[in-house]
Amino acid sequence: MPQYQQPAHSWRLEGSGGQILDLETAVKDGILGGGGGIAVGAVEKVDLKKMIEEVDAAAAEDIPTVFICPISLEPMLDPVTLCTGQTYERSNILRWLSMGHRTCPTTMQELWDDALTPNRTLQQLIHAWFSQRYLRIKKRSEDVQGRAAELLQSLKKVKGQARVQALKELQRLVVAHSSTKKTIVDSGGVQLLSSLLGPLTSHAVGSEAIAILVNLSLDSDSKSNLMQPAKVSLVVDMLNEGTIETKINCTRFIEMLMEEPDFRSEIVSSLSLLVGLVRLIKDRRFPNGSSSGLGLLKTICAHKQVRSLVVSVGAVPQLVELLPELTPDPLEQALQILDDLAAIPEGRSALKECPHTIPNLVRLLMRVSEACTQSSLSILWAVCKLAPDECASLAVEAGLAAKLLLVLQSGCNPALKQRAAELLKLCSLNYTATLFISKCKLTRTIQ
Repeated sequence: MPQYQQPAHSWRLEGSGGQILDLETAVKDGILGGGGGIAVGAVEKVDLKKMIEEVDAAAAEDIPTVFICPISLEPMLDPVTLCTGQTYERSNILRWLSMGHRTCPTTMQELWDDALTPNRTLQQLIHAWFSQRYLRIKKRSEDVQGRAAELLQSLKKVKGQARVQALKELQRLVVAHSSTKKTIVDSGGVQLLSSLLGPLTSHAVGSEAIAILVNLSLDSDSKSNLMQPAKVSLVVDMLNEGTIETKINCTRFIEMLMEEPDFRSEIVSSLSLLVGLVRLIKDRRFPNGSSSGLGLLKTICAHKQVRSLVVSVGAVPQLVELLPELTPDPLEQALQILDDLAAIPEGRSALKECPHTIPNLVRLLMRVSEACTQSSLSILWAVCKLAPDECASLAVEAGLAAKLLLVLQSGCNPALKQRAAELLKLCSLNYTATLFISKCKLTRTIQ
């Protein structure tokens, strides 16, 4: 049977009318998307793997399909051709053959020859195409970095609406081109943006500056500077009055500051901040805002000194009412917040006074995740222990006893089972043995 012969200097490109292409023609005519040429000799100076990573991240959908290995669906570095005429990445086809296959992966034809012929022309075309795109991306990156530097310089001079527009453009560059982040940091942009935040700063300027800062990697000194009361006060105002995007950025900003070891809880001991957070969390129109607010409130509640303030702004009933509507991740955050608040007397009292606390928490047991079950049990234990006669009876009527039996029979961790056993014992005190057993029927819980 005749063997496949690899052309030495030409290559047939599907979709090009069956014409035979050589490397120079393909690159010069832009058939592979090159457009306005690049010297082929210069191609070899750039590492192909690096170029593929850069281009793949920027414009993966534009890569010609003939450059893609049919096995891995990734661009080929070392293309080789089988006797069937199909081309693959060398490492992929060698792995296929080492598994004992004696067929072509694409056509499933039996291989009459297992020789692998290097497809040098295709390799050069791949190299040339990626080089052009890589250099184009590199030039564009250099252009946007230059533009970012120009905008930083202009921010030192312009005021009013011109300053807002400059900040908006800079923020768009930061989001669209990661290379501009380093440019801003290296050019002293963090200090410049920080200087724009103060008691006299308009919300229009402040919101754009914050939108940029939350996308940068800030060092400890920069974060310490941003913790100044006047700057935090502006952020709190924008959290209460800004657009939903601004509110989300403000939560990200404060959470970023709280990552610092020298962060002081007094910075977030603000009724205005906590009220704004609770308002953001309960706004059902914006799930992203609610999730961001819960994330920040969870971080704040890790500071014991602030928990009583969180309770005082009415966070407990608001969170309890919200529990049935939350998706798993925000739900875990909300339960963790309530669990933290249940650790203080004011929090336990607020949970006890809320009529939906017990039924909502019982409903969540063994429903979502072990973390949710653990937090729910911890909160129920705190509430029932606070008022056993009243709360334990309500919990049993809501189906708690049967749910606790499910926990004890599950594969949950031993500590969780121990807490379930303790709570079950507490709930049984107000019932005769026969009556309590009837309350434990699983059919009752299922109904």
